[in-house]
Amino acid sequence: MFTLLKYEKAAPLATITINRPEVRNALSNDLVEELALAFAAVEKDETVKVLIITGEGDKAFMAGADVKELQGRDFVLGRKQTRRRQEVFNMLAEMPIPVIAAINGFALGAGLELALACTLRVASTGAMMGSPEVNLGIIPGDGATQRLPRLVGFGRAMEMVLTGEMVDAETACRIGLVNRLAAPENLMEEVKKLALGLAAKPPLALQYAKEAVNRSLEVGLNEGLAHESYLHALACASDDKKEGVEAFLEKRKPLFHGK
Repeated sequence: MFTLLKYEKAAPLATITINRPEVRNALSNDLVEELALAFAAVEKDETVKVLIITGEGDKAFMAGADVKELQGRDFVLGRKQTRRRQEVFNMLAEMPIPVIAAINGFALGAGLELALACTLRVASTGAMMGSPEVNLGIIPGDGATQRLPRLVGFGRAMEMVLTGEMVDAETACRIGLVNRLAAPENLMEEVKKLALGLAAKPPLALQYAKEAVNRSLEVGLNEGLAHESYLHALACASDDKKEGVEAFLEKRKPLFHGK
């Protein structure tokens, strides 16, 4: 089904590995379409509670877009291809389950934008991140100018986009670009530990919490509070809420079913 990525499922987790190590897992148009198919498959699979995305090898998560394809991109293709990539990356951002980027090396350009669309980011201590598009005479087109300021702040994002300079993993963690760091040899172990911890949480509560936080970046405070209140009330009507409260009072481990 896939030639440019690997898809593995070991419920409750699924892992997508970008599999173009010969070009540092660069994003091509064909890979975009395979990602769209993989994301749709994950969203339809109710046994998957957390998705992990990483890159093949130990050099790169995704070291940008395929420059050979970029060479032939004009105004029409530039608009068409970036809008499609934004659409596919939005599938990640809006997915009802948590998505964790396991950043195992370079995450540059489109690679950074893919990571930014994920719910959480865990980076190898040797990882490097950046938006170097300006060095090619262009600007980011797959979401960095919008998602990066929301994570690291206006000034820091402006500096990264204008200079094209990379930041190391420690800096990325300090400024909020990534959530956690791990030694290269322990990266996937740490990511899976985090993922399994999330997978044990009530699925509806995770979905509503992710939606509420996502909307906080798009609306005013009053609208955001109203939406939060609605989603809280929706969670209160679930069987999982009843089970969670009863388990807490009975001092036992809850058993959630996502209902």
